[in-house]
Amino acid sequence: MGGDLHCHTKLSDGSLGIEDLITLAKKRGVETIAITDHDCLAGTVRGKIIGDRFGVQVIPGVELSSTDAQTGKTVHLLCYLSEFPDRLEGLCHRNSLARKKAAHYMMLQITKRYPVTTELIVKCATGSTNIYKQHIMQALMECGFTREIYGELYHKLFDKSEPGNILVTPKYPDTVEVLTAIHDAGGIAVLAHPFQLDSLDALPRLLENGLDGIEVWHPSADEQQQAELKKLAVKNKLLMTGGTDFHGMYNSTTVSIGDVAAPDDAVAKLLGYKAKQKRLAKKTQKVSEAQKDAG
Repeated sequence: MGGDLHCHTKLSDGSLGIEDLITLAKKRGVETIAITDHDCLAGTVRGKIIGDRFGVQVIPGVELSSTDAQTGKTVHLLCYLSEFPDRLEGLCHRNSLARKKAAHYMMLQITKRYPVTTELIVKCATGSTNIYKQHIMQALMECGFTREIYGELYHKLFDKSEPGNILVTPKYPDTVEVLTAIHDAGGIAVLAHPFQLDSLDALPRLLENGLDGIEVWHPSADEQQQAELKKLAVKNKLLMTGGTDFHGMYNSTTVSIGDVAAPDDAVAKLLGYKAKQKRLAKKTQKVSEAQKDAG
C-alpha cells in the first residue's frame, strides 16, 4: 500500500490524538505513516513507541513553516528523520509564537463580530500547541453560526480576496533559513504540497541550497500536476514523497489515511536516503584523496 507520509494530530491542527491516528492506520492496513505536525516535534517519540506496539512504522517528521523572502509567499517544508531534532526546537518555538500572535488578532476580530468567547475557541483547541483557523470555525459551529468548517463562512473570514476578511498570515523565517536548519539537524528536507500553496517558484532557490525532495502525491495535486512534479523530481534527482495531509474532521476534503500515499519504492528511498548520501560522500572523499596523491 505504500506509506502515508503526511499526517497531523491533535498536537497541531488535526482532530485525532496520536494513538487514535495510529489505530486508524492499522485498521486501514497502512503499514507506514509519518507524523508531521506543524512546527511541533512533541509527538515523534510517543508516535514511534505507540507505532511499535501496533505494528505500524512511524517515521518521525515535522512540517515547518517559512516565508519565501523573494515572493512573500508561505512555503512549507517537511523534515523527515532528523538525527538531532532538538536543534529544531528554537525554530518551532519562533514559528509557534508568530502563529499565536496571528491567532490572537483573529480571535479578537471574531469576538467583535459574533457572540463567541475566546475561552470557547481555546477550549476547541485543547491538546493543540496552537490555535488554528479550524478551531475558530469549530467554535462558530458550536454556537450555531455555521454547520461546516470549510464553507461559505470560512471563505468569508479567511479568503484574502474577500472584503472584510480577518486573515492574518504569520511572518515566518526565510525558506532557505528553514531548509538550512533542517540540514543542520540532520534531517531530510522536502517541499510540501507546492500546488496547494503555489510555492513552486521557490524551487530554484531551494535546489541551490540542497533540497532533498518534493511532495508529489497529495490531495491538492491532480494527475497532470503529479506528472509535472515527477518530472521535476527526476530532473533534479529529488526524493518523491506523498500522503493525505490527514487532519481528521479538520480535513478540507473527504480523505482518510492511506487514500493518498507514496509508493513502496519511494518510502524505501526515503528511509535509505541518508545512508546513500553518506556512501556517496565517502566515495567522493576517496576520489579526492586519490587525486591529491596522484598530483
